[in-house]
Amino acid sequence: MKLWQKEKSNLKEVEVFTIGDDPQYDILLAPFDVLGSLAHAEMLESIGLLTAEEFKTLQQGLREIYQEIQDGTFTIDEGVEDVHSQVEFILTKRFGDVGKKLHSGRSRNDQVLVDLKLYYRAEIKSLIGEVKSLFDLLVKLAEKHKADLMPGYTHTQLAMPSSFGLWFGALAESLSEDMDLLHAAYQLVNRNPLGSAAGYGSSFPLNRSMTTELLGFKEMHFNVINAQNSRGKTEKTLAFALAGIAGTLNRLAADSITFMNQHFGFIKFPDELTTGSSIMPHKKNPDVFELVRAKTNQIQASPNTLAMQLTNLTTGYHRDLQVMKETIFPDLQKLKSCISISRLMLENIEIKQNILKDSFYQHLFSVEEVNRMVLEGKPFRDAYKEVGMSIENGTYNPPKDVKHTHEGSIGNLCLPNIQKKMDQAISKFEFEKMEKQLESLLTK
Repeated sequence: MKLWQKEKSNLKEVEVFTIGDDPQYDILLAPFDVLGSLAHAEMLESIGLLTAEEFKTLQQGLREIYQEIQDGTFTIDEGVEDVHSQVEFILTKRFGDVGKKLHSGRSRNDQVLVDLKLYYRAEIKSLIGEVKSLFDLLVKLAEKHKADLMPGYTHTQLAMPSSFGLWFGALAESLSEDMDLLHAAYQLVNRNPLGSAAGYGSSFPLNRSMTTELLGFKEMHFNVINAQNSRGKTEKTLAFALAGIAGTLNRLAADSITFMNQHFGFIKFPDELTTGSSIMPHKKNPDVFELVRAKTNQIQASPNTLAMQLTNLTTGYHRDLQVMKETIFPDLQKLKSCISISRLMLENIEIKQNILKDSFYQHLFSVEEVNRMVLEGKPFRDAYKEVGMSIENGTYNPPKDVKHTHEGSIGNLCLPNIQKKMDQAISKFEFEKMEKQLESLLTK
């Protein structure tokens, strides 16, 4: 049974094809559908489309359904098209005709839009928690290993001295900057589409400001067509933000795979965090980081996937929008799992000491030697040529020490500044209002 069904039903093949994988995603949307319905019901009562008694009945019923969702006993019955229909059918079955009144002034178009916005807000909050945990570990590792030198590379060739502190700190700051992109996506997520109905508003005197406040949104999508058109735009923007975080993790994974290689041997991990070979008993494979690399590459491809799905769509709702869930929902979970496993790996990382004492790396210090000579008064080009000639004729034998003091260098990692940068980025999300308002819907 479908909410829109009249005398005839679809062919079974059409029904199966059009529903697709939606049921598995609708279960994830279920608690947010109830929250949106609680706000909508309260608004309907305020404009006279529900009596106070009817509102109380629906409020009680919706809260009961919400608890069933939390308890894991809520299901979408076979033959029911979506979560929105299931909630309405339950209310009607339990409380009679009042359940049929809840849909007044809204369409499944704006209903799924508000469900998605609420879901994305919750997922972004959860994602930030994972990112912050990894960030804190990277800062801790940067401080611990700030004096442990390692080679730096350009063009994948030996270049200049670096340090593990510098490497860990770079990844930490990158994550803090990824939060700025995520916040841009959050600003689009944190706008209320409810009341836009099928995309062209309603002849009911809906109070959209009220539902915006009740659901803890920062503001609404004011134009009802723009509210509908935000579906897809929201997902594409969020996908870019997820791709930014994925890019940082991808670099961590790719570096780690290289540094674990026996030709480098800069880092290693306990046996239980690596895998072996069925034929080569000596192998310790970096399967975890290889999978992180692969999965984060998938996530980085998603903005293009969504852009192609949205290409040539005209104004208004299209069923094409349904399949975006198949990209963005798994990406959110995939990214969090990649962050979590990367954190586990780094919690157990072992750093090789005194890498640059090996004569193999002596040319890394050529710039240090040029700079030392410049500080003593020699013109840079003369110093550069002199050091270059000594390398060519085999007389080059510089001191192997590094004296970098400027902001962000080996000797001045600016970790407190990077920590502040992350804290400021996270504070912009202002989750407190959202949490307070949603809690109020369930308890007041």
